[in-house]
Amino acid sequence: MFGHDLPRAATVVDVGLRDGLQAVEHVLETDEKLQILDGLLASGFTSLEITSFAHPRVLPQFADAERVIADAPRPPGVTYKALVPNLKGALRAIETSIDEIVMVVPVDEETARRNQNASPDALLSALAEIVTHAHASGKKVSAAVATAFFATCRGPIPNDALHQALRRVIDSGVDSLYLAGTSGMEIPSEFDRGITLAKSLAPNVPIGVHLHNRNGFGPVNALAALGAGADWIEASFGGLGGDMWFPGDKSVLGNAPMEDVLNLLHSMDIATGIDLDRYLEVVEYSEKVTGTGSYSFLSRGGTRDAVARTQWLD
Repeated sequence: MFGHDLPRAATVVDVGLRDGLQAVEHVLETDEKLQILDGLLASGFTSLEITSFAHPRVLPQFADAERVIADAPRPPGVTYKALVPNLKGALRAIETSIDEIVMVVPVDEETARRNQNASPDALLSALAEIVTHAHASGKKVSAAVATAFFATCRGPIPNDALHQALRRVIDSGVDSLYLAGTSGMEIPSEFDRGITLAKSLAPNVPIGVHLHNRNGFGPVNALAALGAGADWIEASFGGLGGDMWFPGDKSVLGNAPMEDVLNLLHSMDIATGIDLDRYLEVVEYSEKVTGTGSYSFLSRGGTRDAVARTQWLD
C-alpha cells in the first residue's frame, strides 16, 4: 500500500496526559489525572507520556508534575515519560522517578522561538547537555523532532533541514527519537521518507512518530510510518492537545485521536495489545473531566458493530 509491508503488530504510546491536557484550559485535579492513568493502564498501555516539566506559569496544568509521577502506579513493564522544554525542566525531571525524559527540538525556527523561546540550534545544544545529566542519573532521553515535515505559517520543511537536525540529535547520544507531525498537515509520503531517512542515519536507535490531525490524515500517516519501519506511534485520547496558539479551529489542532488510530490498526489485523472498549471508557471519562468532547470519528460515529445494530430513523 505504501511501498512497504505493514507489520503484524504495532506499539502505541498515549500522550493524552501531557499533550492532550496541555490544551485544556482549566486545571484538572491530580486525582482525575491519576484516574485517567489507571484507565490507560487497564486498557493495556505500557508506554505513556504522563506530564510535562514546562514552567507552571506557562502551563499551570502541569504544576503537579512531581506529584503525578510520585503517585503513579508502578506495574512491571510500564515506562513513564515526561516532556521537558529546556535544561531547567530536565533537571527537575531528573529529580523524580520518571523513566524517560522527552526533549522537544523543533526544526522550524519560528516554532522553536514561539514554543520554547529559543532557536533550534540552542535547543540542540541543550539536548546534548540534557543527555549527559540524564544518563548520569540512569534515565533515558528521547528527542521529539518537532515540525519534522511541515510548519504552520511556513510550509514544507526542506529535506536537508530535517537531515541536519537528525544528525545533531543522533550525535547527542539520545536513546530514541521521534518525528513529530506538529502542524497536522503532514502527508503519508513525508512520514515514509522521514522514517526511512532516520533509520538510515541511526539503524540501532528506536524511532517513532507523533501524530497530529489537522488534515484528518493522522491514522493513515500511522500506517505509512509503520510501513516504513517506525517503532511506535503516538496519539492522544479524544484527539485532545496541540499548540493552541496555532491559527485555526481548536477542533483540528489536536493530536490524532488514539481511538481512531487503534480502530484503523485493528481493522487491518495489526495487533496493538490495547483493549479498545476499555480505552473508549477512558475517552468518555476524559470528556467528563475536561469538558471537551472527543474529536474522533469512532467516538462520534461508533464502531462497525454498533452501526450494524442501529435502526433506521422513522
